[in-house]
Amino acid sequence: MYQSRFMVLFCLMAALLISQLPGCSDSSSSAPATGTLKVGITDKQSDAYQNVVIAIKEIRLVPAGMEGARDDDPGLPLLVSYATPHTVDVLTLRFQQELLNTVVIPAGTYNQVRLILEPNPNGQGATPLNYLTLKSDPTVKIPLKTPSGQQSGLKVLGRFEVKPGVINAILIDFDPNTAIVDRGNGDYNLKPTGIRIVQTSDYLASFNALTGTVASTFKDWSSATLSVVPQGGSTPIAAGRLFSNYTNSRWEAPFSAFVPDGTYRVHVQSSRFNAYSSPLTTVAGGVEASLGDILLVPAAP
Repeated sequence: MYQSRFMVLFCLMAALLISQLPGCSDSSSSAPATGTLKVGITDKQSDAYQNVVIAIKEIRLVPAGMEGARDDDPGLPLLVSYATPHTVDVLTLRFQQELLNTVVIPAGTYNQVRLILEPNPNGQGATPLNYLTLKSDPTVKIPLKTPSGQQSGLKVLGRFEVKPGVINAILIDFDPNTAIVDRGNGDYNLKPTGIRIVQTSDYLASFNALTGTVASTFKDWSSATLSVVPQGGSTPIAAGRLFSNYTNSRWEAPFSAFVPDGTYRVHVQSSRFNAYSSPLTTVAGGVEASLGDILLVPAAP
């Protein structure tokens, strides 16, 4: 399904922006300057790896325009800092998420999350903190080489909005099949490609995924609005904008929306194209339902 469903560069892949739930609002006439953000972590499964363990030391959020800032820049809001590294085996989080923290931060647009990892100890025979095990031999802990994870943080790219006065939520979504690079010499590197940011309606302890690719082979399209509407309803449970990239001889944008159990219809609208509505799709119990290619048809002149 394209290069990877979890490519993180939003210019190449549009992770679906999810509608916000109401939260604590300000009764004054002016909107508050801060919003509440919940951040969780989840994972896609792997055929090769039994465990993928990372030791998180700190997580920083990067506002738009500050992508080049140092990790200790006071303009980068701190999501969480652990006195003892927080160990996560991401492969235990298939269609589940672990809540990392909830913080109140300045409202606005953010373009990056930095995962700062604890370095693996030096010395032959030392037990690694960041490691993987193979399904073929799950007893051996193979160190994950993560040089940027300690020096400047794993820079996970992806735009998300923190709206003022409401509860916002994002999900750090790992795909070990692309985030982990087998060097072929026994070494494995962990890179931020294959990690993406998904904005969700709220923290979901468990969920399902609606996925697909919006595409056109007829003419260029720069953006489209995608919404997910429950059966019998009119208000989207998820809505956001997709941005296309020219690849495979067409303009396309993969998408993924995390939703609770239920039956949904996906709608896509883009200028100069006919509106699209999918058949009803039911998801329950932690599944991924692919809608395949959604091909945009040019509107009549």
